[in-house]
Amino acid sequence: MRALSARDRPDLQGHVDSREIWPEYNLHGDVLNRYWGRLDEEFPDFQAAVVDDGDQVVGELHSVPIAWDGTAAGLPAGIDGAVEAGFERPGSDALCALAAEVLPARRGAGLAERFLAELGGLARRNAIGLLLAPLRPSLKERYPLAPIGRYAAWTRDDGLPFDPWLRTHVRAGGEVLKAEPRSLRITGTVAEWESWTGLRYPESGEYVFPEGLATLSVDREADLGEYWEPSVWVLHRVS
Repeated sequence: MRALSARDRPDLQGHVDSREIWPEYNLHGDVLNRYWGRLDEEFPDFQAAVVDDGDQVVGELHSVPIAWDGTAAGLPAGIDGAVEAGFERPGSDALCALAAEVLPARRGAGLAERFLAELGGLARRNAIGLLLAPLRPSLKERYPLAPIGRYAAWTRDDGLPFDPWLRTHVRAGGEVLKAEPRSLRITGTVAEWESWTGLRYPESGEYVFPEGLATLSVDREADLGEYWEPSVWVLHRVS
């Protein structure tokens, strides 16, 4: 299995349907969607299709190089801040992972660790020694009312993180830097949010919704639903 960049194999990019990977609401980021369509063209060395031994695409990697001073305080404001910084304030102190997308048919085959290793490989091939990940905890949707800082601190009896995706990163040598309560902003009309989530929002207030990592704030008078998806910053040293 290997990762082939958009520069080397542009024909392999775009084979993954994001709607098969993410909840519908996750495809409507206010800031993220402003830049996402430009990644292959402007950062082709940092986007890659992951193929198996038969050259079949099993997933995709998306990332962007950013400037970073090496401190937790100097981290971008979540995934929104990272992608905006990559385009508007270019740098190459660290490679910031944006997504590791495994095709649904190939999940459960131990590919999470391999995809993480391939992200590190993208960094090394481009002479970047640090890999940052504003990761989306995989079980946070089951605990949407728990603050992300507390959730990220939960551990199992063996001392490893409670969350499986966070645990994968730590086992691979990742260092948890900090929790980010406001990482990905998604807004829409009440009707849009009802369409995205399959729920009705009859009055203004805070709502838990399917696959949401935090609550949705609904203002019916303003016809606005606002959601901030949290994340956890993890650092890998890959030099």
